[in-house]
Amino acid sequence: MLLWIAFSLMTGAAILAVLWPLRTGAAVPAASTAEADLAVYRDQLAEIERDRASGLIAPAEGEAARTEVARRILRVSAERGREGASSGDDRRRRIVAVVALLGVPLLAGGLYLSLGSPLTPPQPLAQRLEAQPDPSDIAILIRKVESHLEANPNDGRGYEVVAPIYARIGRLDDAARAWANAIRLLGPNAQRETGLGEALTARAGGVVTGEAKSAFQAALAADPNDPKAQYFLGLAAEQDGQTAEAAQRWSALVAASPPDAPWLGLVGAALTRIGAPVPAPASGPGAADVAAAQSLTPEQRDAMVRGMVERLEARLAQEGGDIEGWLRLMRAWTVLGQQDKAKTAAGQARTHFASDSGALGRIDALAQELGLGS
Repeated sequence: MLLWIAFSLMTGAAILAVLWPLRTGAAVPAASTAEADLAVYRDQLAEIERDRASGLIAPAEGEAARTEVARRILRVSAERGREGASSGDDRRRRIVAVVALLGVPLLAGGLYLSLGSPLTPPQPLAQRLEAQPDPSDIAILIRKVESHLEANPNDGRGYEVVAPIYARIGRLDDAARAWANAIRLLGPNAQRETGLGEALTARAGGVVTGEAKSAFQAALAADPNDPKAQYFLGLAAEQDGQTAEAAQRWSALVAASPPDAPWLGLVGAALTRIGAPVPAPASGPGAADVAAAQSLTPEQRDAMVRGMVERLEARLAQEGGDIEGWLRLMRAWTVLGQQDKAKTAAGQARTHFASDSGALGRIDALAQELGLGS
């Protein structure tokens, strides 16, 4: 009810604003009064002419009297013309007033019915934030998480959720701060450390700063095979002028990656940029190999698989830093029934990763699973 009262008052104010300039001034002489005056003046002219003809007044006096009466007739005629114009103006004012009285409410009501609804409740920002947001409305989602974190500043998971969103929309300072809080509250891991390093690098315009480099090194300590950490540490080496170290890191990353790894194009371009050769990705049966194996005899198929395993073994003997490759080699020799070669592969892997407790734990766990002993 209050809404409609407010609408009525606003409509009345709008109509008054339109009608106020149309108000009329003082009243003009009525048509009947003007006609009566003209009749009197005409009689006076006739009387003056009769007096002049009978010689009751001198010719000069008669001409002066006739001129004065004629002047009065002209004045009354002019007033009649203004009265007619005023009547036309009044008619136009009345038309505009009618249009204002009817048109303004009708126009306002039509616009409201088409664009608004009296049944729709108000939706202030606080209520919209409490409601279930549209997944596409990133601003609302971010604001919800920020409100949650203001009330729960020790929720590390909340920082971990919002940090990559900050990075995607370009809020790099907030992204770095969120990743740092997630690491502080949840502890370091490869994903959090690389997220922090990427945010710091992006904030510096693509330069791997000392703080970012420390984050990538922490990520690599948590997961020696993390491709992002390997790539950005190679980039840091390139930016420091250590192209040999950059080439070594990137070559090892390519060699340890599967053929369909999404980062191979980026790393290959980086190797080309510093003039280093691009090695082949980790070997494995491709679609053509699988199709060819279907038409082979069991003996030929066994020889094909053995050849692939031997190529993997040869690559690891040269490079050795691919923990995933060593684990695949141990499994492959076990599947082929070559337990001795599997044990040898496990021993060589332990030698390469003697200072890496995490890698040694994975090697020992797989060796126990495959029955290779310690």
